[in-house]
Amino acid sequence: MQLTLASQSPRRRELLALLGIAPEVHPADTDETVRPGETPESYVRRVAADKAAAVPGELVLGADTVVVLGHEVLGKPRDAEDARRMLRALSGRVHRVLTAVCLRRGGAEPLVRDRLVSTEVVFAPLSAAEVDWYVGTGEPLDKAGAYAVQGAGGLFVREVRGSVSNVVGLPLHETAELLRAVGWPLPWGGP
Repeated sequence: MQLTLASQSPRRRELLALLGIAPEVHPADTDETVRPGETPESYVRRVAADKAAAVPGELVLGADTVVVLGHEVLGKPRDAEDARRMLRALSGRVHRVLTAVCLRRGGAEPLVRDRLVSTEVVFAPLSAAEVDWYVGTGEPLDKAGAYAVQGAGGLFVREVRGSVSNVVGLPLHETAELLRAVGWPLPWGGP
């Protein structure tokens, strides 16, 4: 059985590699617009499921990660100024990182399983100089919430309450549970 990752995220590929998995990569082309009245939880679940459904394959993994501040979904910034806005908003506050993971196994009787993981992240207060420096690195421009905990953005994270791999973009424990549930052979064998 071949696992197809419906994402172009190098971080998700790296995290799957930690489980000994080298997926076929086929980024999904889906609408990632937040719909009116959609909660952050239902939004990430929908996008992950849409990604898994949009890509052909025996076993397809779709995932979506967002940063949630209050009730606002902070996706990837549009540009440097949007990244500055997000970082100023996160400064000195606690936010949540939500990742939905959806596995779709094809065949005569398709099987779909999903999980939603929430992690709290405590940000340090940021000065204008820190925000400008970080945006200048280019790192925040393709990251949900405009930061990477596994990169230079980790400098601003005081505390993570929950799954660190979730904040990176793929909760490893829950992903392994989903893979086991659909019959994927994990490297350590057994249940």
